[in-house]
Amino acid sequence: MPEDLLGLVLAAGAGTRMGRPKALCTTPDGVPWLHRAHDALLGGGCARVRVVLGAAADEARALVPDGAEVVVADDWGLGMGASLAAGLADLAGPAPLVAVVVTLVDLPDLDARAVSRVTARPVGPGDLRRATFGGVPGHPVLIGRDHWAPLRARLHGDAGARGYLRDHPPLALDCTELPGGLDRDTPG
Repeated sequence: MPEDLLGLVLAAGAGTRMGRPKALCTTPDGVPWLHRAHDALLGGGCARVRVVLGAAADEARALVPDGAEVVVADDWGLGMGASLAAGLADLAGPAPLVAVVVTLVDLPDLDARAVSRVTARPVGPGDLRRATFGGVPGHPVLIGRDHWAPLRARLHGDAGARGYLRDHPPLALDCTELPGGLDRDTPG
């Protein structure tokens, strides 16, 4: 398993359309969505996983799998941009990370096969890669180390990395036949 890839789960939002923070959601058989995202990232080639919490962080922390790092985005209410910035903070240090692989907590059907497609070797610090489902951009998104600082400088509001990825088009990797392309924004 490569030690140079970090999985990053964005799970800080309030989930207003869901009626509760999505970090607290579980599958019908009781598996926390946080576990599903964590397992997909590890199974797809990430050496470790960092989870970004915000709304209901204390309650959600109990659902984070053992071994995962937890970062709390204190300004999570500003939107996905603040959550992604919190997840990317402190990664530029001496650690040998080459890239992060970002996914959202509200993709409980995402599995390791889509992550593996995005993390297929070789991965370099200048890489940008993104899963697509039926031609629609989705997650996971691999962001090479060279992009972290310029991306963080542009993060604001609820747009997340959308504008940066529009201006720096990632390599699109078709995952249409794999589960995980649909996010869950509402109950049921």
